[in-house]
Amino acid sequence: MAFRIAQISDTHLSPQHPEFTANFDVLAVHLRASAPDLVVNTGDLSAHGELARDDLVFAREKHEALGLAWVAIPGNHDVGNDPQLNGPTPADAERLSRWLGIIGRDHFRRDVPGWRLIGLNTLITGTDLPQNEDQFQFLQESLETAAGRAIGLFIHKPLCEETVAEADTTYWAVQPEPRRRILNLLARHPAAFIASGHVHQWRDRGTVEGLRQVWAPAAAFMVGDTWQHPVGEKPVGYVEHLLHEDGRHECRLVRPEGMVRNDLGLMPGIYPAMRSIAA
Repeated sequence: MAFRIAQISDTHLSPQHPEFTANFDVLAVHLRASAPDLVVNTGDLSAHGELARDDLVFAREKHEALGLAWVAIPGNHDVGNDPQLNGPTPADAERLSRWLGIIGRDHFRRDVPGWRLIGLNTLITGTDLPQNEDQFQFLQESLETAAGRAIGLFIHKPLCEETVAEADTTYWAVQPEPRRRILNLLARHPAAFIASGHVHQWRDRGTVEGLRQVWAPAAAFMVGDTWQHPVGEKPVGYVEHLLHEDGRHECRLVRPEGMVRNDLGLMPGIYPAMRSIAA
């Protein structure tokens, strides 16, 4: 029997935003009934955890209340964003420490029949924090000791938007230098799939450039085409991964009935105002 993972992402939980909490509550009912073997949240558990602890505490409480096995890696709204973007809330030691104290580890390794699952905190990969080098050593060791297991890698931002040769600093993907370091390690120990969130779009193009990148939609909201170019589909929901012991991998989009397709562009005041991409 296949090991079943529910990959949820971008839940943006906060007591301040009941619309997002309502979607999570609908999702929680669905997950309890579906009973996956593991729930993986690929980041942005909280709406404003990079600013204060309350939303992280709230997000942890909601995940614990699932009554299911779960792990999580942080997103930019949990520990801050890539410092290269020169934004107001860069990932730093204080924000990382807050996550570690409330949620727990920011990366993980879990072995299930035929598979090794690895989760990384890619928001610190462009920093000079000592935890960054520790994490790259953890990734190298996790890949080298997989002992023939297939590899499933979970990160918040996609490894790249379209091609691994992208050289621009971008909000949407892992930055070029950390991407090269990850790819160098994966060249010797390829991943069967790389699952991410962040873009708030669902996309699975199959294997491209030797990588199968699966983008999970958000649970909290989507961003309408007025403000974000569509590169995939924009539902709300989650991704179900089936991991077969022989290394085969299947995944599908799941849209639980009752989740509302909130459009962030029509919800002013939650995050900075969005600009029309046609402007």
